[in-house]
Amino acid sequence: MHEYPITQRIIEIAGEYAEKHHAGEIKIINLVVGDTCGYVASSIELYFDIIAEGTPCEKAKLHIKRVTPELKCSTCGKLFVRKPYTFECPFCKGEGRPTDIGQEFYIKSIEV
Repeated sequence: MHEYPITQRIIEIAGEYAEKHHAGEIKIINLVVGDTCGYVASSIELYFDIIAEGTPCEKAKLHIKRVTPELKCSTCGKLFVRKPYTFECPFCKGEGRPTDIGQEFYIKSIEV
């Protein structure tokens, strides 16, 4: 349920953007959400329509780009998506290390 306050904040930021650019309404909000960022994209979508009522975002479309986590091989340096139960690099069989890929959470753009 911690998606509720973050969704409120997204709508506030978009409203501030609309006001700054003298726009009556927001058309599209493009959001980037990594699968390991701690927020569930589908919950944000669910709350968005409810919270946006009566705001400049009321008719806005929320587009969410999800980012799958990737590991970086400590041997060959290539990035790859981890298979279940292993950290093995599919390219060289080296060991994958965690990266920040998949932890993103930000508003990419707002269209008025």
